[in-house]
Amino acid sequence: MKGYDFDDEKKLAHVYGLRMGQELEGEKLSDEFKGYVFRVTGGNDKQGFPMQQGILVSGRVRLLMAEGSTYFRPRRAGERRRKSIRGCIVGQDIAILNLVIVASGPTPLAGLTDEASARHSRLGPKRASKIRKVFEVAKDGDVRKAVVTRTFTTKKGKTISKRPKIQRLVTPQVLQRKRAILATKRAAGEKGRKERAEYERLKKQRTAEHRASLKARRSSRKSSKKEAATA
Repeated sequence: MKGYDFDDEKKLAHVYGLRMGQELEGEKLSDEFKGYVFRVTGGNDKQGFPMQQGILVSGRVRLLMAEGSTYFRPRRAGERRRKSIRGCIVGQDIAILNLVIVASGPTPLAGLTDEASARHSRLGPKRASKIRKVFEVAKDGDVRKAVVTRTFTTKKGKTISKRPKIQRLVTPQVLQRKRAILATKRAAGEKGRKERAEYERLKKQRTAEHRASLKARRSSRKSSKKEAATA
């Protein structure tokens, strides 16, 4: 993260009217940024009110905010409060504008894209897809060999190597676990279907037996009544 100050209104005119998420060519701000492309991610006005995505105005508005709204933390359940917020369009009252580098140019920027700043970041990416992107690892290559490893010596003279735990790493063991989970789910589903079918069969059998017993009792009652009438 690094800050730059711009006072030339002719250069700032290229920024006015941009929305959050839109891209800007760096050479419009300075020749130092030739070849760079920036994306607007936010900003603050002179009073410190932040920009919010989705509010299509270039000034400040007052919105009724509830739980889940950006820049609002309710103090009690169901609380709503009207607060001032800036729109997502860059205006002349913006004091700080946040930009991220989308594409780098031929000239490295001190503190951002130079080798010194890269060495200053001692921790590398952890997600497997980002490791492949940064170190240009092939899709079928081993990501674990390209991860950033830090080696240092303890007070007792023991050398220790540390590396981050790779996130979303697909290995044969992970695939085996996935197959085992799917097999367990299929077995549970098949067992449930068999038990359901057995239950339905037993239910029909018991219902038929119950109806047969009722029919037998009714017929026995009718026969006993006939015998009593003849007697």
